[in-house]
Amino acid sequence: MDALMTLASDPAVWAALGALIAMEVVLGIDNLIFISILTNKLPEHQRSKGRKIGIGLALVLRLALLSTVAIIVKLTAPLFTVLGQPFSWRDLILIAGGLFLVWKATKEIHHKVDPDPGPDMFDGGRAAGVTFGGVIVQILLLDLVFSIDSIITAVGMTEHVPVMVIAVIVAVLTMLLAADPLARFIERNPTIVMLALGFLLMIGGMLIAEGFGVHVPKGYVYAAMAFSALVEALNMLSRRRAS
Repeated sequence: MDALMTLASDPAVWAALGALIAMEVVLGIDNLIFISILTNKLPEHQRSKGRKIGIGLALVLRLALLSTVAIIVKLTAPLFTVLGQPFSWRDLILIAGGLFLVWKATKEIHHKVDPDPGPDMFDGGRAAGVTFGGVIVQILLLDLVFSIDSIITAVGMTEHVPVMVIAVIVAVLTMLLAADPLARFIERNPTIVMLALGFLLMIGGMLIAEGFGVHVPKGYVYAAMAFSALVEALNMLSRRRAS
């Protein structure tokens, strides 16, 4: 308790907490977009439940990973080297997560462009269906990738685990509050879905690049996303005025 009181009286800790909360919320946007797009494919009565479970899993994963910070930090240690490029467990996880995100976004874009492409060649000629369990598994996989990246970034900003825990809880609660409104907004505006899938493609590419040691400043990525969202908002306003 004395240690917590000491932390609470340190202005530098409060500054780190504010910065960390902002970072966690921004990083959570990627996760939230993915969850919204996936759960919108479920029957309407399952969507809100799916979003809550997905975000709840994100919270559980991040808190569990925070309890093993010492192990998480070691994930950045090189495992092997290929053509002079070292690879760690973190790099491999980011590359796998990025490839999954690119594959999923590409598949969803293809479905939007061609809603009835015929039998699924990967499903033995049967039409592929969307199940609640399948959606939750996909959300869990991306939760794991985003959670590890989030925790490693948090460790680089502060050494105080209680500060990280508070930041994670606040960020996930923010995601929980924003989940249903964002999902409904995406559902009501089909062009937003394509824009969001484009964001996921870009984020997947960024994760792959990070895994291969190419650092992409996240500020540039989020600035591009914000600009694209602004252009789409202007397009939506123009369409409403014309109708």
